[in-house]
Amino acid sequence: MQTSLILSIIADDKPGLVENLSNIISQHQGNWLESRMSQMAGKFAGIVRVEIPEQMADQLVKQLENIKSTNCHIHFEVSNLPPVPQTTTYQVTLQLVGNDHPGIVKEISAALAQRHINVIDLETECSPAPMSSDMLFKAEATLQVPTNINKEKLALDLESLANELIVEINMN
Repeated sequence: MQTSLILSIIADDKPGLVENLSNIISQHQGNWLESRMSQMAGKFAGIVRVEIPEQMADQLVKQLENIKSTNCHIHFEVSNLPPVPQTTTYQVTLQLVGNDHPGIVKEISAALAQRHINVIDLETECSPAPMSSDMLFKAEATLQVPTNINKEKLALDLESLANELIVEINMN
């Protein structure tokens, strides 16, 4: 019987972190299935989904806990939730660009949550605008939208919110 584990990791960024993690997972007959990882402000942050034989899970967790003492923080969760059926949802990509100011993510995420829209993936960044010193906030999100929500109506609702926030939103 296989167990699915979700690992989150935050550590000081240095070469070899992913190799060390993957070696430990492999030594315990684990299969690295999905991951999202990034270097940010001198830290390495990532999440990984691993499938592992049930009898090896405790040993894997114990060995990974030993890494914690080296300024590395790892959290483990067993994932036993079935995926959301794709027949009741569709996916869209939302892209947002605008002058950076507090509250953009709060307002957009609240509007999505009110409509029972799930954020599957979210990437954000702030960078200088090409022709000025103003900071631009950019976001790209993959959304899981219930099929009872009309895509065109959703686009109009988000466009109205974009006008209030003074940002540009595009949906694909």
